[in-house]
Amino acid sequence: MKNIILLLVLAFISMTTHAGNSQTSFFELMNSHCGKVYYGKTVFPEDKTDPFVGKMLKMSVNQCSENEIRVPFQVGKDTSRTWILTQTEQGLLFKHDHRLADGSPDPVTLYGGFANDAGNEVKQFFPADSHTKKLIPAASSNVWSLEFDPKRKQFIYYLERHNKPRFKAIFDLNPAKL
Repeated sequence: MKNIILLLVLAFISMTTHAGNSQTSFFELMNSHCGKVYYGKTVFPEDKTDPFVGKMLKMSVNQCSENEIRVPFQVGKDTSRTWILTQTEQGLLFKHDHRLADGSPDPVTLYGGFANDAGNEVKQFFPADSHTKKLIPAASSNVWSLEFDPKRKQFIYYLERHNKPRFKAIFDLNPAKL
């Protein structure tokens, strides 16, 4: 019986350590892009009425510290969005910071969640947290994923709701020519 308990404890430690290590590795990979700007496009939905479709997408990995990375995300001329990745005691946290034209917080801001254990060094999944579920009840089932595809030199931002695709953007990781 003691051996079974010991094995379960070791398995749990191994799983949590792996998840923590993959989250730290992902954070370090994102941090390695600090100071770079990448352009992308919306690939889903294809519906022409979606406000992101057909607009230039720009992510600027330009505010990096030991525990936090801020990535201003521009849609066309709209600069009201910033993605925030934070290393915390509970794990990797992903939030969306939305601002009004005057720079004050949008009423719907700082939604997102903590990375779950399904990720790895190049891809992390962030299910909606309790703040998000209260702020945007319709987004209770949201799961965001952030992924680096080194083979294609792409960064992918993907959102599912109710286990169905809701939004996907792909960014070219070749340095932007300014």
